Amino acid sequence: MSAQPSEKASAVSPLLAFEIEVVALTRLSPHFLRVTFGGDDLAGLDDGGHLGPRDLRVKLMFASPGFALPDFGDLSGGWYSQWLAMDPARRGSMRTYTIRAARVRGDRPPQIDIDFVLHPGQGPVGPAARWAADVRVGDRLVLLGPNAAAATGGAPPGVEWAPPTGSGVQVLMVGDETAVPAIGSVLATLPADVRGQALIEVPDAADVLDLATAARVDVRWCVRGERPRGQALSELVRTGLASADVGVSPAAAEALPEVDVDEEILWETGEPVADGWYAWLAGEAAMVRDLRRYLVGECGIDRRRVAFMGYWREGRAESS
Repeated sequence: MSAQPSEKASAVSPLLAFEIEVVALTRLSPHFLRVTFGGDDLAGLDDGGHLGPRDLRVKLMFASPGFALPDFGDLSGGWYSQWLAMDPARRGSMRTYTIRAARVRGDRPPQIDIDFVLHPGQGPVGPAARWAADVRVGDRLVLLGPNAAAATGGAPPGVEWAPPTGSGVQVLMVGDETAVPAIGSVLATLPADVRGQALIEVPDAADVLDLATAARVDVRWCVRGERPRGQALSELVRTGLASADVGVSPAAAEALPEVDVDEEILWETGEPVADGWYAWLAGEAAMVRDLRRYLVGECGIDRRRVAFMGYWREGRAESS
Protein backbone atom coordinates (compact mmCIF):
# COMPACT_ATOMS: atom_id res chain seq x y z
CA MET A 1 0.00 0.00 0.00
CA SER A 2 1.03 3.60 -0.34
CA ALA A 3 0.60 5.85 2.67
CA GLN A 4 1.66 8.92 0.72
CA PRO A 5 -1.25 11.41 0.79
CA SER A 6 -2.44 13.21 -2.30
CA GLU A 7 -1.60 16.91 -2.60
CA LYS A 8 -5.26 17.78 -2.03
CA ALA A 9 -5.57 15.56 1.05
CA SER A 10 -2.40 16.93 2.67
CA ALA A 11 -3.69 20.48 2.18
CA VAL A 12 -6.97 19.91 4.02
CA SER A 13 -6.37 17.11 6.51
CA PRO A 14 -4.90 17.69 10.00
CA LEU A 15 -3.72 14.06 9.88
CA LEU A 16 -1.32 12.24 7.59
CA ALA A 17 -0.33 8.62 7.17
CA PHE A 18 3.40 8.02 7.58
CA GLU A 19 5.22 4.90 6.42
CA ILE A 20 7.78 4.13 9.12
CA GLU A 21 10.47 1.50 9.61
CA VAL A 22 12.08 0.14 12.76
CA VAL A 23 15.70 1.36 12.83
CA ALA A 24 16.66 0.53 16.43
CA LEU A 25 15.41 -1.40 19.47
CA THR A 26 16.36 -0.59 23.07
CA ARG A 27 15.17 -2.73 25.99
CA LEU A 28 14.84 -0.15 28.77
CA SER A 29 13.60 -2.51 31.47
CA PRO A 30 11.61 -5.75 31.89
CA HIS A 31 8.40 -3.96 30.86
CA PHE A 32 9.61 -1.17 28.55
CA LEU A 33 10.86 -1.49 24.98
CA ARG A 34 11.89 1.62 23.04
CA VAL A 35 11.30 1.31 19.31
CA THR A 36 13.01 3.92 17.15
CA PHE A 37 11.28 4.47 13.83
CA GLY A 38 12.67 6.22 10.79
CA GLY A 39 11.28 7.19 7.41
CA ASP A 40 11.39 10.15 5.05
CA ASP A 41 7.64 10.65 5.57
CA LEU A 42 8.33 11.75 9.16
CA ALA A 43 9.66 15.08 7.92
CA GLY A 44 5.98 16.01 7.52
CA LEU A 45 5.05 15.20 11.14
CA ASP A 46 4.02 18.06 13.44
CA ASP A 47 6.33 17.38 16.40
CA GLY A 48 5.11 20.25 18.58
CA GLY A 49 7.96 22.62 17.77
CA HIS A 50 10.10 23.99 20.60
CA LEU A 51 7.63 22.65 23.20
CA GLY A 52 8.19 19.10 21.97
CA PRO A 53 5.58 16.38 21.47
CA ARG A 54 4.51 16.44 25.14
CA ASP A 55 1.75 13.80 25.51
CA LEU A 56 1.12 13.62 21.75
CA ARG A 57 -0.98 10.57 20.89
CA VAL A 58 -0.66 8.91 17.47
CA LYS A 59 -2.21 5.83 15.92
CA LEU A 60 -0.22 2.79 14.85
CA MET A 61 -1.85 0.57 12.25
CA PHE A 62 -1.21 -3.19 12.35
CA ALA A 63 -2.15 -5.28 9.33
CA SER A 64 -4.45 -8.27 9.70
CA PRO A 65 -2.65 -11.58 9.05
CA GLY A 66 -2.59 -12.30 5.35
CA PHE A 67 -3.87 -8.86 4.30
CA ALA A 68 -2.32 -5.52 3.41
CA LEU A 69 -3.51 -2.39 5.16
CA PRO A 70 -6.04 -0.23 3.30
CA ASP A 71 -4.90 2.99 1.67
CA PHE A 72 -4.73 5.88 4.13
CA GLY A 73 -3.87 8.46 1.49
CA ASP A 74 -6.92 10.62 2.31
CA LEU A 75 -7.49 11.32 6.02
CA SER A 76 -9.97 14.13 5.54
CA GLY A 77 -13.36 14.09 7.27
CA GLY A 78 -15.11 10.74 7.47
CA TRP A 79 -12.07 8.51 7.02
CA TYR A 80 -12.47 6.84 10.44
CA SER A 81 -16.11 5.87 9.84
CA GLN A 82 -15.14 4.50 6.44
CA TRP A 83 -12.34 2.46 7.98
CA LEU A 84 -14.67 1.07 10.68
CA ALA A 85 -17.15 0.05 7.99
CA MET A 86 -14.58 -2.27 6.39
CA ASP A 87 -14.47 -5.99 7.10
CA PRO A 88 -12.85 -6.25 10.58
CA ALA A 89 -10.91 -9.32 9.47
CA ARG A 90 -9.23 -7.37 6.66
CA ARG A 91 -8.92 -3.73 7.71
CA GLY A 92 -6.16 -4.20 10.31
CA SER A 93 -6.05 -2.91 13.87
CA MET A 94 -5.47 0.55 15.30
CA ARG A 95 -3.70 1.20 18.59
CA THR A 96 -2.85 4.46 20.35
CA TYR A 97 0.68 5.32 21.50
CA THR A 98 2.55 8.37 22.75
CA ILE A 99 5.60 9.72 20.95
CA ARG A 100 8.38 9.64 23.55
CA ALA A 101 10.76 11.79 21.49
CA ALA A 102 10.85 13.23 17.98
CA ARG A 103 13.86 14.15 15.87
CA VAL A 104 12.25 15.14 12.60
CA ARG A 105 13.93 18.49 11.92
CA GLY A 106 17.42 19.32 10.72
CA ASP A 107 19.83 17.55 8.43
CA ARG A 108 19.66 14.07 9.99
CA PRO A 109 17.17 11.45 8.78
CA PRO A 110 13.90 11.99 10.70
CA GLN A 111 13.24 9.60 13.60
CA ILE A 112 10.82 9.15 16.47
CA ASP A 113 10.91 7.00 19.60
CA ILE A 114 7.83 5.13 20.84
CA ASP A 115 8.04 3.19 24.10
CA PHE A 116 6.01 -0.03 24.23
CA VAL A 117 4.85 -1.59 27.50
CA LEU A 118 5.60 -5.31 27.38
CA HIS A 119 3.89 -8.09 29.30
CA PRO A 120 6.54 -10.75 29.93
CA GLY A 121 5.18 -14.06 31.14
CA GLN A 122 1.59 -13.17 30.24
CA GLY A 123 1.81 -13.92 26.53
CA PRO A 124 0.95 -11.47 23.75
CA VAL A 125 -2.80 -11.04 23.47
CA GLY A 126 -3.50 -8.14 21.10
CA PRO A 127 -2.05 -7.15 17.73
CA ALA A 128 0.28 -4.53 19.21
CA ALA A 129 1.51 -6.90 21.92
CA ARG A 130 2.13 -9.62 19.36
CA TRP A 131 3.99 -7.20 17.12
CA ALA A 132 6.16 -5.84 19.97
CA ALA A 133 6.99 -9.35 21.17
CA ASP A 134 8.50 -10.28 17.79
CA VAL A 135 9.63 -6.90 16.41
CA ARG A 136 12.87 -6.76 14.42
CA VAL A 137 14.88 -3.94 12.87
CA GLY A 138 13.51 -3.41 9.37
CA ASP A 139 9.87 -4.12 10.27
CA ARG A 140 7.46 -1.56 8.83
CA LEU A 141 4.26 0.05 10.11
CA VAL A 142 1.93 2.90 9.24
CA LEU A 143 1.51 5.75 11.71
CA LEU A 144 -1.35 8.25 11.63
CA GLY A 145 -0.28 11.57 13.13
CA PRO A 146 -0.57 15.36 12.88
CA ASN A 147 0.27 17.07 9.62
CA ALA A 148 2.99 19.74 9.96
CA ALA A 149 1.57 21.50 6.91
CA ALA A 150 -1.73 22.00 8.77
CA ALA A 151 -0.12 23.36 11.95
CA THR A 152 -1.70 26.54 13.31
CA GLY A 153 0.94 27.46 15.86
CA GLY A 154 -0.87 25.76 18.74
CA ALA A 155 -0.50 22.26 20.10
CA PRO A 156 -0.82 19.47 17.51
CA PRO A 157 -3.98 17.33 17.53
CA GLY A 158 -3.51 14.62 20.15
CA VAL A 159 -1.81 16.82 22.76
CA GLU A 160 -3.80 17.28 26.00
CA TRP A 161 -1.03 18.71 28.22
CA ALA A 162 -2.11 22.32 28.83
CA PRO A 163 -0.62 23.80 32.03
CA PRO A 164 -1.07 27.46 33.02
CA THR A 165 0.95 29.92 30.98
CA GLY A 166 1.67 32.39 33.77
CA SER A 167 4.30 32.43 36.49
CA GLY A 168 4.58 30.21 39.55
CA VAL A 169 3.30 27.10 37.79
CA GLN A 170 3.16 23.95 39.91
CA VAL A 171 2.32 20.62 38.27
CA LEU A 172 1.26 17.18 39.42
CA MET A 173 1.67 14.30 36.97
CA VAL A 174 0.27 10.91 37.94
CA GLY A 175 0.21 7.69 35.96
CA ASP A 176 0.88 3.98 35.65
CA GLU A 177 3.40 2.45 33.24
CA THR A 178 1.27 3.28 30.20
CA ALA A 179 1.64 6.98 31.05
CA VAL A 180 5.42 6.86 31.53
CA PRO A 181 6.25 7.78 27.90
CA ALA A 182 4.02 10.86 28.06
CA ILE A 183 5.34 11.91 31.47
CA GLY A 184 8.91 11.48 30.27
CA SER A 185 8.22 13.49 27.13
CA VAL A 186 6.61 16.33 29.08
CA LEU A 187 9.41 16.42 31.65
CA ALA A 188 12.03 16.65 28.90
CA THR A 189 10.79 20.05 27.75
CA LEU A 190 9.46 21.64 30.95
CA PRO A 191 11.19 24.97 31.72
CA ALA A 192 13.36 25.31 34.79
CA ASP A 193 10.91 27.56 36.67
CA VAL A 194 8.16 24.90 36.80
CA ARG A 195 7.98 22.95 40.05
CA GLY A 196 5.91 20.02 41.21
CA GLN A 197 5.76 16.23 41.35
CA ALA A 198 5.57 13.29 38.97
CA LEU A 199 4.16 10.22 40.72
CA ILE A 200 4.40 6.94 38.83
CA GLU A 201 3.46 3.31 39.47
CA VAL A 202 5.33 0.53 37.62
CA PRO A 203 5.11 -3.27 37.82
CA ASP A 204 8.68 -3.91 38.99
CA ALA A 205 11.52 -2.02 40.67
CA ALA A 206 13.63 -2.66 37.57
CA ASP A 207 11.14 -0.53 35.58
CA VAL A 208 12.17 2.70 37.33
CA LEU A 209 13.68 4.85 34.59
CA ASP A 210 15.80 7.98 34.54
CA LEU A 211 13.45 10.75 33.37
CA ALA A 212 15.57 13.83 32.82
CA THR A 213 14.14 17.33 33.30
CA ALA A 214 15.36 20.87 33.82
CA ALA A 215 12.26 21.64 35.89
CA ARG A 216 12.07 21.48 39.66
CA VAL A 217 9.81 18.45 39.50
CA ASP A 218 10.35 15.66 42.01
CA VAL A 219 9.92 12.31 40.23
CA ARG A 220 8.72 9.62 42.63
CA TRP A 221 8.14 5.97 41.78
CA CYS A 222 6.23 3.19 43.47
CA VAL A 223 6.24 -0.51 42.66
CA ARG A 224 2.97 -2.39 42.21
CA GLY A 225 4.33 -5.88 42.70
CA GLU A 226 1.48 -8.23 43.61
CA ARG A 227 -0.86 -5.48 44.79
CA PRO A 228 -3.91 -4.37 42.78
CA ARG A 229 -3.18 -1.76 40.14
CA GLY A 230 -3.34 1.75 41.53
CA GLN A 231 -3.14 0.86 45.22
CA ALA A 232 0.50 1.89 45.63
CA LEU A 233 -0.05 4.95 43.45
CA SER A 234 -3.05 6.10 45.48
CA GLU A 235 -0.91 5.98 48.62
CA LEU A 236 1.82 7.94 46.86
CA VAL A 237 -0.65 10.59 45.68
CA ARG A 238 -2.03 11.06 49.17
CA THR A 239 1.48 11.44 50.56
CA GLY A 240 2.44 13.81 47.77
CA LEU A 241 -0.56 16.09 48.26
CA ALA A 242 0.15 16.30 51.95
CA SER A 243 3.55 17.82 51.18
CA ALA A 244 2.49 20.12 48.32
CA ASP A 245 0.78 23.50 48.14
CA VAL A 246 -2.02 22.54 45.78
CA GLY A 247 -5.06 24.28 47.23
CA VAL A 248 -6.68 21.27 48.90
CA SER A 249 -10.04 22.39 50.28
CA PRO A 250 -12.42 19.57 51.32
CA ALA A 251 -15.20 22.12 51.83
CA ALA A 252 -15.09 22.77 48.08
CA ALA A 253 -15.39 19.09 47.17
CA GLU A 254 -17.48 18.61 44.05
CA ALA A 255 -19.94 15.77 43.53
CA LEU A 256 -18.90 13.97 40.36
CA PRO A 257 -21.14 11.91 38.10
CA GLU A 258 -20.37 8.23 38.18
CA VAL A 259 -18.48 6.96 35.15
CA ASP A 260 -18.88 3.34 34.07
CA VAL A 261 -15.40 2.81 32.68
CA ASP A 262 -16.52 -0.45 31.06
CA GLU A 263 -18.99 1.46 28.89
CA GLU A 264 -17.83 5.09 28.84
CA ILE A 265 -14.57 6.87 28.05
CA LEU A 266 -13.09 8.74 31.02
CA TRP A 267 -11.52 11.75 29.35
CA GLU A 268 -11.69 15.24 30.83
CA THR A 269 -9.02 17.82 30.05
CA GLY A 270 -10.01 20.71 32.27
CA GLU A 271 -10.07 24.38 31.24
CA PRO A 272 -7.26 26.84 30.48
CA VAL A 273 -6.17 28.80 33.55
CA ALA A 274 -3.79 31.74 33.77
CA ASP A 275 -1.44 30.61 36.52
CA GLY A 276 -1.04 28.39 39.56
CA TRP A 277 -1.53 24.65 39.91
CA TYR A 278 -2.22 22.01 37.26
CA ALA A 279 -2.68 18.23 37.42
CA TRP A 280 -2.46 15.61 34.69
CA LEU A 281 -3.51 12.01 35.39
CA ALA A 282 -3.43 9.15 32.89
CA GLY A 283 -3.39 5.37 32.78
CA GLU A 284 -5.83 2.54 33.41
CA ALA A 285 -9.36 3.96 33.44
CA ALA A 286 -10.63 2.56 36.76
CA MET A 287 -7.46 3.73 38.50
CA VAL A 288 -7.83 7.22 37.00
CA ARG A 289 -11.52 7.33 37.96
CA ASP A 290 -10.69 6.57 41.59
CA LEU A 291 -7.94 9.20 41.70
CA ARG A 292 -10.31 11.71 40.09
CA ARG A 293 -12.87 11.00 42.80
CA TYR A 294 -10.22 11.53 45.48
CA LEU A 295 -8.77 14.78 44.10
CA VAL A 296 -11.99 16.52 43.12
CA GLY A 297 -14.63 14.70 45.15
CA GLU A 298 -12.73 14.53 48.44
CA CYS A 299 -9.89 17.05 48.38
CA GLY A 300 -11.94 19.76 46.66
CA ILE A 301 -9.33 20.53 44.03
CA ASP A 302 -10.69 22.79 41.29
CA ARG A 303 -11.90 20.49 38.52
CA ARG A 304 -10.88 23.03 35.86
CA ARG A 305 -7.23 22.52 36.78
CA VAL A 306 -7.16 18.76 36.33
CA ALA A 307 -6.89 16.59 33.20
CA PHE A 308 -8.04 12.97 33.64
CA MET A 309 -7.44 10.46 30.85
CA GLY A 310 -8.34 6.79 30.94
CA TYR A 311 -5.87 5.44 28.40
CA TRP A 312 -7.14 1.87 28.61
CA ARG A 313 -9.33 -0.50 30.62
CA GLU A 314 -7.83 -3.53 32.34
CA GLY A 315 -9.23 -6.73 30.89
CA ARG A 316 -10.55 -5.05 27.74
CA ALA A 317 -8.83 -4.54 24.39
CA GLU A 318 -8.67 -1.05 22.91
CA SER A 319 -11.54 -0.49 20.48
CA SER A 320 -10.43 -0.61 16.86
